Amino acid sequence: MRVGIDVGSTTIKCVVIDEKDNIIYSSYDRHFSQIVSKTVEILKLLKEKFGDNIELSISGSAGMGMANKSGIPFVQEVYATRIAANKYIDNADVVIELGGEDAKILFLTNGVEVRMNGSCAGGTGAFIDQMSMLLNITPVEMNELAKKHEKIYSIASRCGVFAKSDIQPLINQGASKEDISASIFYAVVNQTIAGLAQGREIKGNVIYLGGPLTFLSELRNSFDKTLNLEGIFPENSLYYVAIGAALGSEETFNIDELISKVENYKCDDVFSIMKPLFKNKKEYRAFTDRHNKASIPRGKLEGYNGKAYLGIDAGSTTVKTVVIDEEGKLLFSKYQSNSGNPVPIIKECLEEIYEINPKINIVSSACTGYGEEIIKNAFGVDFGIVETIAHFTAAKRFMPNVDFIIDIGGQDIKCFKIRDGAIDDIFLNEACSSGCGSFIQTFANSWGYNVEDFSKLGLFADKPVDLGSRCTVFMNSSIKQAQKDGASIENISAGLSSSVVKNALYKVIRAASVEELGKNIVVQGGTFYNDAVLRAFEQELNLDVVRPDIAGLMGAYGSALYSMKKAKDSSSIITLKELKDFKHDVKTVNCGLCGNNCKLTVNTFNGKNKFIAGNKCERPIRNKKDEEELNVYEYKRNLISEYMKSEKGSRGQIGIPLGTNLYELLPFWHTFFSKLDFEVVVSPFSNRDIYLLGQNTIPSDTVCFPAKLMHGHVKYLVDKGIKNIFYPCMTYTIDEHKSDNHYNCPVIAYYSEIIAGNMPEVGDVNYIYDYVGLHREKDFKKKMYEILKKSFDVTLKEVKNAADAAYKEYREYRKKISDYGKEILEKANKQEKEIIVLAGRPYHIDPEINHGIDKLLCSLGVAVVSEDSIIDEISDIETSVLNQWTYPARIYAAANAIKDKDNINLVQLVSFGCGIDAISTDESRRILQKSGKIYTQIKIDEITNLGAVK
Repeated sequence: MRVGIDVGSTTIKCVVIDEKDNIIYSSYDRHFSQIVSKTVEILKLLKEKFGDNIELSISGSAGMGMANKSGIPFVQEVYATRIAANKYIDNADVVIELGGEDAKILFLTNGVEVRMNGSCAGGTGAFIDQMSMLLNITPVEMNELAKKHEKIYSIASRCGVFAKSDIQPLINQGASKEDISASIFYAVVNQTIAGLAQGREIKGNVIYLGGPLTFLSELRNSFDKTLNLEGIFPENSLYYVAIGAALGSEETFNIDELISKVENYKCDDVFSIMKPLFKNKKEYRAFTDRHNKASIPRGKLEGYNGKAYLGIDAGSTTVKTVVIDEEGKLLFSKYQSNSGNPVPIIKECLEEIYEINPKINIVSSACTGYGEEIIKNAFGVDFGIVETIAHFTAAKRFMPNVDFIIDIGGQDIKCFKIRDGAIDDIFLNEACSSGCGSFIQTFANSWGYNVEDFSKLGLFADKPVDLGSRCTVFMNSSIKQAQKDGASIENISAGLSSSVVKNALYKVIRAASVEELGKNIVVQGGTFYNDAVLRAFEQELNLDVVRPDIAGLMGAYGSALYSMKKAKDSSSIITLKELKDFKHDVKTVNCGLCGNNCKLTVNTFNGKNKFIAGNKCERPIRNKKDEEELNVYEYKRNLISEYMKSEKGSRGQIGIPLGTNLYELLPFWHTFFSKLDFEVVVSPFSNRDIYLLGQNTIPSDTVCFPAKLMHGHVKYLVDKGIKNIFYPCMTYTIDEHKSDNHYNCPVIAYYSEIIAGNMPEVGDVNYIYDYVGLHREKDFKKKMYEILKKSFDVTLKEVKNAADAAYKEYREYRKKISDYGKEILEKANKQEKEIIVLAGRPYHIDPEINHGIDKLLCSLGVAVVSEDSIIDEISDIETSVLNQWTYPARIYAAANAIKDKDNINLVQLVSFGCGIDAISTDESRRILQKSGKIYTQIKIDEITNLGAVK
């Protein structure tokens, strides 16, 4: 018998093949990281079924160490997959295999090429597991729900953290689980295609392998629809790696000897270790006794007839509810999972409160958290309160002189520095939840533990593994390596608790030293109920802190205290009678009141109260179509729209993809080619469909989103039948005399080269991507003549005339923006409106990139100007950086222009992974904060829902 064992990241598969290559036995189990014991269990079962001797090979991401140490042949999993595919499938062109934490695409035509996920587990089974836990359903239930979906939402796919940031607001806004489930599967597809295919087209006979694609039919359907083909789902799709290992096995082993070798497998401790959390139980008891002193007085809700105050914290993963009396005593508390929808959870909780005390007199109520708006509208809660204020209010009850608060929740970290009794600085995790409760929960669940039991394992671990401060995905790799090296689950548990603390301190707070945090520290949030995390935090700070006995309820408790302070004569909270008749209806519609056509989720409570989510402005709420907005971004879009119109030309059509710096230069190039009598065809403003058009040709998962969009814009023009497409390389921009030099960002400067090298479609058209420089007007005319005469019958005189008209048009376009910026400032000052400089790049006017954030700001009652609309008169800017990039230089100029203006502040839109953005972010903050101004940034590229931003 030939045996193949595939030890994957989460499962272990075994296949037995006879001499005729027939599969006569197979097994599939989760190993919960108990790789050695599970392998021994399989070997014992094989002995019972097939006798003493077998031919064996091992494969899989977690099997190499055990195989090598035990003297068992190891077959690399990609090679094993290819062996099995060639054996059992005719004419396979592409294999897509998704595992627990691994994803692979094998291109088998014209030689073998392999694409694998590296450090990111986005788009794998682990990603789907995390998302199903967020929805409080199983992956199989998610699959059944997805069959009934009506709409697909845009969900970030490259990481579970980003996806949660998109999904949680959808949940809290009442989006259906059916639609969210289907959207998650499409996110997996997008990650696989964009992240792994990296520009190579997936076509021909496509084979689906691996657990997620085996068990989830809707995931397969999502691949089929996106790739526009019908993939092949072979028998035994779960076992192809194990089958390949079995087919490649040649060495015979005695099973008893194998069992002995595997049982004795133990790696040397090559990982770093830390000191234990607790030396013994006596030390642990002293620790718990100290923290038990931070308790709040309790009272009884039953029979209470005084004034009562209700506080609700509808958080990212949990819902907390408290009722307090006039002295702040806790009469009632509830801490629950939000189960994917906070509305029914709060309804049940209120019913329980009224059941305990039907005559309760709730005189005031307040709500905070992710679900604040929907809960307020659903149940008539009196006040909404910002989370920071809620937590600070609660912390002062336990430590009046508190100077630092850290709250670690399911997906959020909130840290506040307190000075002179007020919040002086705030730190929030912007895009990563690796220092949060879900970080530990994910690992605990993957090993079959609940969080409480898993954390207790680490309390007395003798050699905690030092896993460092890294993101969840990278941590997966570290943990797998520690397992291979023989680390116990107890020591891994302790190490993870320390990593949560290090991530919070050094990744979120970015503390240079622990001393700068303060001496009077209150810790909050459900994660700090975990004694291992709390102990690791105190060890890292070398300081005793205060953990209230209601650490997980502090948001709700602070809300209740706030409602007491703000109490009016009576509360609008829902009554017992209204609660019995409570109805919640949800439907999805398209707004249609402007060109954005937002997908709205309309929640109706009791047939009258409505809460609308998904809107990027207030129009659907106010039902007003025409309303004056002081918004430079909208003005720019209207100007650009005028250049997107085309007129027939004797020289035929030339296409311009609307993206990156071509947004700003469209007036120039449209005028230039129009004067040469071309019909200029411009791709439309970006949308999700444009992105999907070109995603299979994107060669890099980490390049910025605006660059990724260019693939879709070029593809749009090709599909439209445009035979000439112009997308030049431009090292420099036009010199605005505000910087030491005037470079374009390297991605913007040369991305047309990437398009040429990775989009086969451009080989069928005249794709013009030569290097040009608008900063040297005289040289430009000669250069463009040389470029164009290769394809068209033009004269130098024609090119010179067209260039003169183009430069003039560009200057007039820039003047219009500057004039309108001044007009907005004047109107805003007259109307006493606050003004926001929404600073970014030319492409940030694109609705698919900015997601309507300019309209959101306007709906909140502020005027919006762009950085380039207020800087015409600014020059000779002093900076502390090498100021050689045009677009960051504009932001520095804007920061200097507003630093003395009381009613103007700055919000910078930045791109993930862009070093130039980092330069402008740090320098802009320095300029503004030096003069006491507000500066903030929003990482906009992958934001698909503005709930967190708002």
